[in-house]
Formats: sequence, C-alpha cells, structure tokens
Amino acid sequence: MQKVTAILLGAGSRGAHAYAPYALNYPHELDILAVAEPDEERRNAFVAAHNIAEAHAYADWDQLLAQPKMADIAIICTQDQMHYHPTLKALELGYHILLEKPMSPTPEECVEMELAAKKHNRLLTICHVLRYTSFWTAMKHVIDEGKIGQIASIQLNENVGNMHMAHSFVRGNWNNSDTSSPMILAKSCHDMDILSYIMNEPCERVSSFGSLMHFKAENAPEGAPARCLDGCPAEATCQYYAPKYYLGTGRGWASKFTMDTSLEGILSALRTSPYGKCVYRSDNNVVDHQVVNMEFESGATAMFSMCGFTRDNTRIVQVMGTKGDIKGNMEENEFTVHDFITNQKTTIQVDASAEGHSGGDAGIVRSFLREVRSYAGGESSSSASASVRSHLMAFAAEESRLNQGKPVEIEALYQRLVPNPV
Repeated sequence: MQKVTAILLGAGSRGAHAYAPYALNYPHELDILAVAEPDEERRNAFVAAHNIAEAHAYADWDQLLAQPKMADIAIICTQDQMHYHPTLKALELGYHILLEKPMSPTPEECVEMELAAKKHNRLLTICHVLRYTSFWTAMKHVIDEGKIGQIASIQLNENVGNMHMAHSFVRGNWNNSDTSSPMILAKSCHDMDILSYIMNEPCERVSSFGSLMHFKAENAPEGAPARCLDGCPAEATCQYYAPKYYLGTGRGWASKFTMDTSLEGILSALRTSPYGKCVYRSDNNVVDHQVVNMEFESGATAMFSMCGFTRDNTRIVQVMGTKGDIKGNMEENEFTVHDFITNQKTTIQVDASAEGHSGGDAGIVRSFLREVRSYAGGESSSSASASVRSHLMAFAAEESRLNQGKPVEIEALYQRLVPNPV
C-alpha cells in the first residue's frame, strides 16, 4: 500500500486529536511531515509525537505554505475564519486537501474554494464525518434498498448537551459569530449535510427560528462575578460552575484549553482562559436553541432541532417513508426499521468504533487516503461541491432566523451571493 504524506495546519483539538492520530495508528498509510501551529506548547508536543524535523515546524500556516510542496496532502484544521486563504494557497501548490468543517463563515468563500479545487484538479474533502460512521451508512443502505419506500419526512434532533453547549458555544472558540460562525453552521452543518446525504436530492427552501435565550447577563445569579473562581455565591447551585465541572466529570474537556491537566494546571487555566468565565458574563452571541424547516425537490420535508438544554449529547432521528419508517439514536448505535406492509420491526445494532465521532474521524481519513492514492479526477463523497450545497442550507437558515422566520429559497440565495454561479 502506498504511504501518503501530509502536512497539518492547526494542531488544536481537531487537527492533533481527531485526524492526525491516524498517522500514529496506521504509520504504513500516513506520515505527517510538517506542522503549522501558533501555540508553541501544542506545536512542540505534536512535533515530538509525530517525530517531525524541527525545520518543518512552523508558527504560522503561511510560513509552511511559502515552502515548495513537500507532501501529498494538506490537512487544514485552522479556525473557521482561517480556512479560506490556506485552502486556496494549498490547492495552488498542488495539495489534495482534507478541510475541517465548516468550509468558511461566508458563502462566497465556500464557492470560491469549490471552484479552486476544480480549477487545480485536486480533491477538496470536507470533514463531514457523520457520513463515515457505521450508524448513518447502515441507515443510508436501508433507505437506498427501498425498504421504507420514498421518504416523505425526516425529524432530526441534535441534543447538544448542556455542558457541551457551555464549553464550546458559550465559553469556547465558537461562542461568537463575529469571530467564528453562526452556531447553525459551526455545529450543525454536520446535520444539514447528513440530511442531504439521506435525501439525496436538492433542498429548495428553508425557514428557521431560534435565539440566545438563556446564556446572557440578565440570567446571572445575583452577585455572580465575571469569573467562577472570583467567589461566586451560586457555586453550590450553578450547574455551570467551572471548577466543579472541569475538575470533575468534565476533566477530559480541560485538555481542550490546557496542556497541563493537573489540578493546579486546570485551576491556573480557569483563572485566565475564557473557560473560567461565568457563562452569563461571556462575550457569546450565538443561539442556544434553533429549529430549521426544509423542503426538498420531491416535496419531502425535514425538521431539524438543535438545543443546548439536554442531558445527553446525541442525535435522535426518525425517517418516515411511504412503506415504513426508521427511528434511531446515535448514542445507542442502533435504529429500528418498521415495515408497514408486513408489520415487521427490525432493530439494527451497528458496531460503532470507540474512536472520535463513533469512528467517523478515522473513517473519513481512511476514505480520503484511498481516494488520493487512486485519484484520476472526480470528487469525493463529502466533496466541496456537495458541502457547498449543505452549507447553503445553513446560511439560508441563519438568514431566515434573522428575518423572523421568512422562508429563503436556496437557488435564489445561490444566485444572489455568487457572482458567477456554476
């Protein structure tokens, strides 16, 4: 098997811990030769883990991409607003690219990246990892076999989990759409993509409602300071009290914001990082709940609900067809198919990997490497072209939400935002 070589741009949580481990677990398939990461501690840890030459460790992505092409692929896991320029430069240099989602916070940049991949005849695969999990691929197989007939409607609930909501979207990197992306894009472009994957037809119109209801200053406990460690009177009763969580059940999440996960290291980080802020006194502005209604080309509909006030962190789905329906819970790794004709009920238990996103993180890397080895033109399953269409569903949902739920036509949005539609 031909070994594929790579460079990594961004050695944060997704870059270093979701995709790069594939090179450690399957060194005969993937070798990472260079890294760009502004955080010196993270950069040094990654260099040591992957035995990267010191000369190939860079503080900035533009320094790495100023070098001649040195590998087959580029894995780009910079922050959302830093995807566009390195992607265009890497394509120009001739790299195939595995790009973390979302592609970009703006639809214009998404389409430009799609066109650039076609221009340079390179793969640009977006990390919609749900497509590569056993749960969704097994369900897609049942649907494609026609076992539930034609899809009439889908209900998909994304239960974000209250502590995941607080960590990532109130205190964390995706808490403010001005510096990252709207939550429907940052968190739920996965879901827009999986709906497109299941339906396998264009979404034509979207409407949406949602708001930031809870995580704001007027809901702070009386006397709550800016930081949890500054003497909060609600320490015993607040579910979001940072030390209680990050030193307890959420200790694993502390590694997202500090390399020193000792008691002293976590406490030190909570005194200085955003993760020690009161959730009611952060600079967040993204929604904490949102619903999206969609109509597809055939007339089928879908309803998506994302909420940050749930105990479980999972997705629950019901796919309703003309001959049967499917009900599933991703956390439980099973779904049930009910045949309306025979009244037979079949429960399918999938063998989900313990790796990230139920095996989706490793799955997309494995699939991408196969496509790179055999590349002769064409696009991948989660190509930029496919991803742009599902991203537009998220952009349309946010536009609708900001306009009191007014429906947005996807094609009209595309025509309006893209100077030269393809």
